[in-house]
Amino acid sequence: MTDTSAAQPAGEPRHDFDAMYDGTPPWEIGRPQPALAAVAAANGLHGRVLDVGCGTGEHALMAAAAGLTATGIDASPTAIGLARAKAAARGLAATFIVDDVLHLAEHGRWDTVLDSALFHTLSDADRITYGQVARAAVVPGGTYYLLCFSEREPGDWGPRRVTQDEIRAVFDDGWTVERIAPAVLEMSSVKDTAQGWLATIHRTDVD
Repeated sequence: MTDTSAAQPAGEPRHDFDAMYDGTPPWEIGRPQPALAAVAAANGLHGRVLDVGCGTGEHALMAAAAGLTATGIDASPTAIGLARAKAAARGLAATFIVDDVLHLAEHGRWDTVLDSALFHTLSDADRITYGQVARAAVVPGGTYYLLCFSEREPGDWGPRRVTQDEIRAVFDDGWTVERIAPAVLEMSSVKDTAQGWLATIHRTDVD
């Protein structure tokens, strides 16, 4: 998910996004982000798929539509309610859980994780914790796809910008960052698009 308020300082806690679902948050575009849809089209999803910070669940539902076991986790009860309604309306089987993403390892383990604009909402301290939590939640050999704002996006509106070095620093021990490529994030408001990174990261150690 993406925060379009003032950029979050490194040490501050994460925002409560639930109130933003009184309207349409800018990260909710009603379809998967094109960068992650391209991953799915290239057969990049496999096994059990987690949509972390899932919002209203478009990426989990994309995986479910492909016949994969799909789960979405988000701290917003409103977003999860909307995700469940979408799944029912589309006749898709997906599990949606209300919880803090720092607790995701308590809910299972996954072969593929899709992170659409979650990572850039985390403080420096939460990023360190999150890297450890994500490692516990991804099976050895699993893949983590990370789509986030990059420092190539001008201005200081919205979430913190993320550098490639910051991604590599979090996904270090037990991971291999295969590729970090320029990407675009589409939005429903504020701006049409923002510059981002799409990182392909593999868990390479063993339990």
